[in-house]
Amino acid sequence: MAQRKIIVVGHGAAGLCAALSAVEAARERGIDIHVTIVDRAPEAACGGGSRWSPSNIRMLSPDAMEPGFVDGIVTQSGGRTDRAYFERLAAEAPATARWLQSKGVEFHTPPYYLARGPARIQPLGAIGVLFDALWRSAKAAGVEFVYGCELRRLVIDAGQIAGVEIGPVPAVLRADAVILASGGFEGNAGMLRQHFGPGAESLRPISPGTALNDGGGIRAALEAGARRSGDWNGMHIEPVDARSQGSAPVVLVYPYGIVVDRNGRRFFDEGAGLVHETWEKFARDLHFSLPGRTAYAILDAALFDIPEYGRAIRSEIPPMRAESIPELAAQLGIPATALAETVSAYNAACTGDASRFDETRKDGLASAPGLSPPKSNWARPLARAPFLAWPLVGAIAYTFGGIATDADARVLGGDGPIRGLYAAGEITGHFHGTAPNAVAMLRALVFGRIAGRNAIQSV
Repeated sequence: MAQRKIIVVGHGAAGLCAALSAVEAARERGIDIHVTIVDRAPEAACGGGSRWSPSNIRMLSPDAMEPGFVDGIVTQSGGRTDRAYFERLAAEAPATARWLQSKGVEFHTPPYYLARGPARIQPLGAIGVLFDALWRSAKAAGVEFVYGCELRRLVIDAGQIAGVEIGPVPAVLRADAVILASGGFEGNAGMLRQHFGPGAESLRPISPGTALNDGGGIRAALEAGARRSGDWNGMHIEPVDARSQGSAPVVLVYPYGIVVDRNGRRFFDEGAGLVHETWEKFARDLHFSLPGRTAYAILDAALFDIPEYGRAIRSEIPPMRAESIPELAAQLGIPATALAETVSAYNAACTGDASRFDETRKDGLASAPGLSPPKSNWARPLARAPFLAWPLVGAIAYTFGGIATDADARVLGGDGPIRGLYAAGEITGHFHGTAPNAVAMLRALVFGRIAGRNAIQSV
């Protein structure tokens, strides 16, 4: 039998899993296979968002999913998502975790910022350890890597995907199957503006790899007849320290204080929910509705009473500090009188029993009626110096709109699966409304592995 060829477009977690599992499945079946990963980034910048991700994975343990996982995601999406897709995800997740362990990845169960969030596991070690393990394993398995080549189009012969055309110098690479794993469009200013409106083109990418996801795989798949899927007005966006140039310098202590705009006024209920329940709406409103697209989280010394409060702060730059609110306002460059009035009104409304404060859950410590906007939880007065502040901007992590795939990672066209075309990860549109917490990396890993195995079955 002649050597078969598979091309994987994209070098993040989904693409590496797809390439590695394809090689392994081919060897099990006695198929002579050559797998090539094509990435538009240079080698030094490859990996998309995966290389910079803390890789939170929504599982109770490497052997088990949390009860109600699928029902919770379907409910969160308003019933819009594909139940079969997430049922397959839940069914395959433990085997995928064991497979990753066989590549040298160790898992632990980290605390979730400060709150009692969904159950999750995480690779043990520094950020990037999961990506590095997969990259090393793929290289050892003989996967070929081609860098600095963008996807121009998919090659189709007689209704079958037959390869890809890459650039910048046009060249056709023939293949028996193609797996798309090239991320979303958070690095494409035109697409951001088209789908999210004016100002979206200036959204800050949350990591260096995020900026390289230009939607090329989505465009090529749609041109080849793929269906659209997912929420094209949806994205995962988080509040980060405006001063930091680091990757994902999130500041997630804002529920325990107040947040004001450049005029020194509050504009949302900081205690409406746990941080993973509010961060997307907060960061999105911040970017699209506030003057200067900047907000300021204001807290006081009570923050230091929260055990390990630093787990919710990933910025390497210390907060601004002052002994008084007017002094803090001067450092921030916002009207001192307005900020003092805001803090005074907020403090007057903090009439609940402060001993009920519990940073780990929605504690019901609400502001008194009349405060606008209200604060539904964690309402304690800002009264103890030093007073602290972080300037915040919204940073986009990934987009929700993508191409339709089924539970076998096959790309779906108008008449069913497109022969020879598979996809995994963010490029696939399965999220709606808000991102299910700690699921993005999980689905990249699980469906990357599924795509690689099933691509071998089709060659």
